Amino acid sequence: MGKLRQYILSHLSILFFSIFLPLFAIASVIFLIKLATYTAVIQLSLLEMGKLYLFVIPELLFYTLPIAFVVGGALALYRLSNDNEMVVVFSLGISPSFVGRVLAVPALLLTLLLFVNFIVVIPYIKVISGNFLEKKRAEAKFNLSASEFGHHFGEWMLFINKSDKDSRVFEDVVLFNKDMKDEILIKSDKAELINKNGVLQLKLSDGESYSYSDKLLKTMLFKTGYINDRMTTDPTIYRDTLDFWTNEIERGKKDRLLITNTLLSLFPLLSVFLMIALGVVHARHQKRWIYLWLFLSIVGFYAAAIMIQKWFAFHTIWIVALIWFILSYSFYKRLVGSRF
Repeated sequence: MGKLRQYILSHLSILFFSIFLPLFAIASVIFLIKLATYTAVIQLSLLEMGKLYLFVIPELLFYTLPIAFVVGGALALYRLSNDNEMVVVFSLGISPSFVGRVLAVPALLLTLLLFVNFIVVIPYIKVISGNFLEKKRAEAKFNLSASEFGHHFGEWMLFINKSDKDSRVFEDVVLFNKDMKDEILIKSDKAELINKNGVLQLKLSDGESYSYSDKLLKTMLFKTGYINDRMTTDPTIYRDTLDFWTNEIERGKKDRLLITNTLLSLFPLLSVFLMIALGVVHARHQKRWIYLWLFLSIVGFYAAAIMIQKWFAFHTIWIVALIWFILSYSFYKRLVGSRF
């Protein structure tokens, strides 16, 4: 029995990886295309793009692993059946339920892995990824360059005549502010943009300051001056897993994620009998249209997990899980259990 178990699992692992790797590659390409759209708004270095890709890997794994396992398990049994190996196994007195127990162990381990992934890992990764993108968007507002139209720097209007694309150093800079009690005009030969713990500082060197009102004009020469402007970012604070799922921030979205992702995590375990029903055939007498049925099964389960929750809320989990298990077991008993 041990050698038979290893033999089935070896075929499963070969087909699993042959399906998982292309799926993961396709999902990665889709994300990279999405990532390219970010560069239209923010500046990302190659290292930062790699960082964002690492952030999304847990989510890519969550959506590709269940599909790869179910498809790989059914096709592994289908290949063994076409080679008449499953017929030999059953003729030796080994029941189809033994195959179910063999598949149930990796299915259970995968389900537990998916639960940990979406409950613990993905929320934390999404928070730090969102904060990173928000910071980059805030910094993008201050990608200053020479322009005849000027820039807003907090309450100041900033005009730059010369800029260096490779650094944040500018020359011949003029700032104007009319929101204060006195209107202020500052001219500086050199300016440098500094990001200090979320506070943007414009360091001015060798300049002149003019403040004037209806009655008085003041002037001042300075060697070094600083103008501060806090970046408009509101980072999300991640405390722990329990706090993330129980707090009321985006409560509706979190409830939908809990329902959908719980069912998707259970998909491999709930589909063990379905894999046997679709994969185990008598090569001479049965044609299963396995690829069509696998496609319809995956689409049907995912659609039920997403759409039914509109009416049943959290009851969707046990309703979909129970109906899917009953349907899978019914197909198994009718197509395999009663024949072998």
